[in-house]
Amino acid sequence: MHYVIIGNGIAGINAAEAIRALDPDGRITLIGDESFPPYSRPMISNVLEGSQPHERLPIRGTAIYSELKITPVLGQRVVRLDVDGNWVELIDGVRVAFDRLLIASGADPRPINADGLDLANIFFMRTQAHVKSQLEALPGAHRALVLGGGLVGFKAAYGLLRRGLSVTMLISSDYPLSLQVDETAGHLILNRLLDHGLDVRVGTSVSAFEGTGRVQAALTDDGQRLACDLVVIGKGVRPAQSFVPRDRIETDMGILVDDHLQTSVDTIYAAGDVAESIDIARGCRWVNAIWPEAAAQGRIAGFNMAGRAVAYPGSLSRNVMRIYDLDVMTLGYANPPADAPLRILRSGGVGKGFYRSLVFRGNLLVGAILINHIEQGGVLRALIENGVPLDIDPAALMASDFNFAKLLAA
Repeated sequence: MHYVIIGNGIAGINAAEAIRALDPDGRITLIGDESFPPYSRPMISNVLEGSQPHERLPIRGTAIYSELKITPVLGQRVVRLDVDGNWVELIDGVRVAFDRLLIASGADPRPINADGLDLANIFFMRTQAHVKSQLEALPGAHRALVLGGGLVGFKAAYGLLRRGLSVTMLISSDYPLSLQVDETAGHLILNRLLDHGLDVRVGTSVSAFEGTGRVQAALTDDGQRLACDLVVIGKGVRPAQSFVPRDRIETDMGILVDDHLQTSVDTIYAAGDVAESIDIARGCRWVNAIWPEAAAQGRIAGFNMAGRAVAYPGSLSRNVMRIYDLDVMTLGYANPPADAPLRILRSGGVGKGFYRSLVFRGNLLVGAILINHIEQGGVLRALIENGVPLDIDPAALMASDFNFAKLLAA
């Protein structure tokens, strides 16, 4: 049996370890588009801010390949997948045949549409190489522009501030974290950023960059000209599936998988940021591109590829971050559209120092936004993840000191 894994990240490595635990003799080929050892992608922001050195990024050393008898093919990107022929083609034209294939190719930075993107000192922030290039550009840089008000944008802005640069954040939506939090929470966060002197511009985007060789300014769609000598584009990611034949493998936002991480082709599996699995809170397929889900999916996909049937319970979005003195946690379907058939209870808000929003579908908790008083987050996550029906008035959960033992007695 020849197992081929596309992706050298946490999903791919966990899959390889799971396969080898069940099949000591099968061939494993692992293809990765980076030559760097498997590393912690969430930690690249720590490298940017200076709290961790670059050499601390790897989660496995290069010895992992020999220990697991893996044939690594690194620094290569898959450009074609032939479902009938059971092979993938690399960018150098080499074809690799497989009996079982795992697509764990992750996600690529979402590009923007602007002139002048070929100027130096304009970066994405997705890989260790991106951050390494940013660090190399820091000498002589003074004014940074960060595009995007999501998690990546926040991490980039904080890291560059820590490095002594002045930072302007440009956010196309009306408030930060608009994909994770509602308007009330977003404005609470925005006010805190402004209170601490961060230059945040909302409701505008970049249309062009200017400079001679390297970036010197950005032009916005509302007519502003912002001087900058370093730019980080953090506008989210999209599944890396350009090589996937969509007439043969079912896709939507990502590659559609069942509860065993199997695609519509029974010899091909998908895991991690490229996979679209059932979202526990939403009740439909969704891409939750977060590290813990990629780790779990990779392991379960590996078991299934090697013949042990293991069901994946579904993914759940969750994020925790600290923004100055605000502890922010989001869980599940935290920011549904206004017309969704859901009940939302809210307390706190701007000027109150805290905020809590709980989202219910009938008697099931399906989402939460907590700003400060997040101590109950673990229990709320368990209620969502396990689909626990509430036999009490949901409004009782709005109290930050609610005794969850009452749920056991209900």
